[in-house]
Formats: sequence, structure tokens, C-alpha cells
Amino acid sequence: MDYEKLPTAYWLKQVDRLEASRAALAARDEVASSGRVIPGAPDLVYGTGRRLRAAVLFLDISAFSARPSETQREQDFMLRILTFFFTEMVRIAEEYGGTVEKNTGDGLMAYFEDNAGDPPTSGIKRALPCALTMFYAVQNAVNPVVVRTGLDAIQFRVGIETGWITIAKLGAARRFGSIAAVGTTANMASKMSSFAAPGDIVIGESAKLGLPIGWQIQFCTRIPGPSGWIYRLSGAEYPFYKYTGRWTGPR
Repeated sequence: MDYEKLPTAYWLKQVDRLEASRAALAARDEVASSGRVIPGAPDLVYGTGRRLRAAVLFLDISAFSARPSETQREQDFMLRILTFFFTEMVRIAEEYGGTVEKNTGDGLMAYFEDNAGDPPTSGIKRALPCALTMFYAVQNAVNPVVVRTGLDAIQFRVGIETGWITIAKLGAARRFGSIAAVGTTANMASKMSSFAAPGDIVIGESAKLGLPIGWQIQFCTRIPGPSGWIYRLSGAEYPFYKYTGRWTGPR
């Protein structure tokens, strides 16, 4: 994977993959069926974790709750769209060497461990290009399909931060279980959406300092006002930045 551009060969494969996904979903008679049983989760060993340094990416769909989803037909339609969207977002994250932690219904969180990926590099140098590819794919491949169905285009925002996190297994055997990223870094990435408008990428200073210097100078604009976090030793305000760069096309 080339982290400094959107490779043409990768993009062409992605277009083919999205079309196959769209066709498969369209061929299903019903994806939101009636029923009374909540799907179960496999038993998990919980209470253990592994600490590592990583970039955490949090994606949040904007105005998700305002979309109509009362009737079975509306819910069926919504499920198709969400499946189409999130299937591709998860694949993009994985192709940049990320691990998707969870899907919240209107968002997802993924972490990118340092010294991983192909070729190996830091988590932020994969997470930020991953976000750029997500935005480009949605604008140029996902939303044209969504709009043709008569629905509004999907808009989303992304928060990214880097630091030490503990990846842990949480839950109760035979009841509920999940994998979670524990730590301030993950909390900050998830809270950054409150500083972002639809279409924005917001990053913390730690994430900014891990980017190539040219990207920092050209594309990082400090967000005015308090972020809600401070440096523990100095008490100084911890800054957030809006990242304004975007892929202009495959090359």
C-alpha cells in the first residue's frame, strides 16, 4: 500500500468490489426480517488485554438519527445502505493495516498499531491515509449509489489520535462480549466528533506530530478554543487540528 497517494490499481479494484457488494445486496429479497430473538454473540474470555502504541480512528455518520427508519420497509432500506457503507469502510481500514474494534450502528472505531501494515510504518501514517481513502470512496463510489435510491448522500466525520491504548476483551461469558480499546487516546478520538462538521477530519496534536512535516504545514489548522484536555505536567491546553488535505484522485 502506498500511504502518500490513492493508487490507481487499488481504486479500480475498490470500484469493482463496491459494485459486487451493491449487486449482492440488491439481489436479496429482504435483509430486515421480522423476529423476536436478538442475535447472540459467541462466548469470549474477558478481562485480559494488551497494551500497545497505536493510532485510533473513530468514524461517525452525521445526522444518522434523522433518517427515516420507522417502518419495516424503511428499516430494510436502511440496513442495505448501512451494510453497503460499513462493509467498504471496514475493508478499507483492514487494507491499511487497521483492526476494526466495533461498529456502533452509526459509526466505527479502528486502531492502527505502530510498526505494522504493508509496508510497516507508524499507525498515524496509515490511519490518516485510510480516512482520506474512506472519504474519496464514499464521495465517488458509495454515495452515487445511495443517491440513486432516492436517499440523501451519507455524510460522516472522522477523529484520529495516537498514543498508548490497551486492547482488552470485555463482557460476560454466555451473555455479552466485545473487544475494546481502553485509554485516553481512544476516548479523545471518539469525542472529536463534537469538534467536527460533516466531512471533517479532526486530529490531536500527538497525531499531527506523527505526520510528514509537509502535511503538518500545509493541511493542519488548529481549532480555536479549549479541547477539554490538558497536558498533565504543564497544565497547558492540548490542541486539536482540522486536517484539510484530501485525495484529488487515484494516481
